[in-house]
Amino acid sequence: MDERLVFPATSRNKVHIGNVLKRFLTSNVSVLEIASGSGEHGVNFQERFPDVTWQTSDPDPCHRKSISSWITHQGLTLKMPQPLDLDVEKRPWLLSESIRSTLKGIVCINMLHIAPWSCTTALFEESQNLLRKDDFLMLYGPFKRNGQHTSESNYLFHQSLKAQNSRWGIRNLEKVIEIGVENKFKRHEIFQMPANNLSVFFFLS
Repeated sequence: MDERLVFPATSRNKVHIGNVLKRFLTSNVSVLEIASGSGEHGVNFQERFPDVTWQTSDPDPCHRKSISSWITHQGLTLKMPQPLDLDVEKRPWLLSESIRSTLKGIVCINMLHIAPWSCTTALFEESQNLLRKDDFLMLYGPFKRNGQHTSESNYLFHQSLKAQNSRWGIRNLEKVIEIGVENKFKRHEIFQMPANNLSVFFFLS
């Protein structure tokens, strides 16, 4: 059965995200993707970076079925691991020894604004436990800068998120950086992306 989901935003941003990722990836490493959603990003990055093992994850069983279906559809079953049932707040995250021993980075795309703030804290805390010096945690999505929305569309998006769940909403980048510093991610690089989004790489010190 074809259980692939299609998220339109993925087709618009996957090339741009991949372009910044390639600056920090090397051969024979693994990457853990948090909240992989449909799996479209995961299979695209696995194909684009064949020397990297891309480990997807998601707490939603429908998303994990979609990821597995995408892996099969793209002919990646011999290369790409099956998705993990991983909730950022349920720790420790259970990774295979092969992924843990080669882990270079953790990637989280479009999660922070559709999850409680406690998930952001958990993401940094557990990433610190798994990564080594100079490894990266990469976040992608919309952010406020200095407490202000960077566009009218982001403001309206924030309002719609709050209407759905009062614990959701676009996060202030400076607050996210503070959490990073508290968890030994003392260096970061910011990349402006299309559609008023950012890619932010945090490096473990």
